[in-house]
Amino acid sequence: MTDRERPLPDALFKAIIDALPESVAIIDEQGHILYVNAAWLDFGRKNDLHAPDAWQAINYLQVCRAAADHGEPDGEVVADGILSILCGESPGFYYEYPCHSPDQKRWFMMRAVPLQWAGQRYCIISHHDITERKLAEERVETLAYLDGLTGIPNRRHFDAVLAQEWRRASRMGTPLALIMVDIDHFKQFNDRYGHQAGDECLRRIGRTLHGLVHRAGDMAARYGGEEFALILANTELPQASKIAEEIRAAIQALGIRHEHSPFGQTVTVSLGAAVAHPHKGDQPSCLIEMADQALYAAKEAGRNQVAICTASPMVSATDTM
Repeated sequence: MTDRERPLPDALFKAIIDALPESVAIIDEQGHILYVNAAWLDFGRKNDLHAPDAWQAINYLQVCRAAADHGEPDGEVVADGILSILCGESPGFYYEYPCHSPDQKRWFMMRAVPLQWAGQRYCIISHHDITERKLAEERVETLAYLDGLTGIPNRRHFDAVLAQEWRRASRMGTPLALIMVDIDHFKQFNDRYGHQAGDECLRRIGRTLHGLVHRAGDMAARYGGEEFALILANTELPQASKIAEEIRAAIQALGIRHEHSPFGQTVTVSLGAAVAHPHKGDQPSCLIEMADQALYAAKEAGRNQVAICTASPMVSATDTM
């Protein structure tokens, strides 16, 4: 027998598996752990799971089922996936899951594959740390939901949150308010001061709106162009009107110079506020339409003011300054 044909010793196989950065375990058909590699042992030590010599006394399937019984749905999914391999019903199983520690976000990917040896069926389980990739995905997702100019949520994020809060309001029987904000005479501002000044104006107004949002479920977003929107959960019309007036006053108080503005030569905004009580089958687009109608009414009435709208006709909420 040549060196190439001679089987590798068991010690070398063990050394190879222990050299892998992934945590690896081998279980039998009943789910009992037969072997774990060095990375698995190291993870167990760092997370106070089990003593190094205790792993072989554990049934991995039972651990997964117990986790499911304690409210962790991942446990049931993993147990079923491994069982499908041990029963010969599946060629493999792949699953990504969070495993956050008290001071660190962590995610892992689990892969399980079958192993046939000496007429027996086994399952090789490996866990890969994918935290770096998940954090990168979170950063990309966050950027995808932020407006590149103002740094506040963009239209895409607005649409998602409005749909979410609409469903919540329908389920809870609570009101949902929407305020649309439009910068008065913004084209003239850009023409007079240039687009760089226009961008800075948008940034300052975006920061101001974002600073006025404090509650969970509320959000300020750039809706498009010089238009912004605020979602206010569980808010009735009087409160929405009051908040809209606070926004109008806060933006005028910024004192952004605007020679073509008739209101003290500073940048001002017009606002339309609307409130809906969503019911099953209603769509959030109707709330947007109501707020848009109110915004149009505020502009038609002279700008730099708030108009409100419910299912009834619009009412002027503030006088022209």
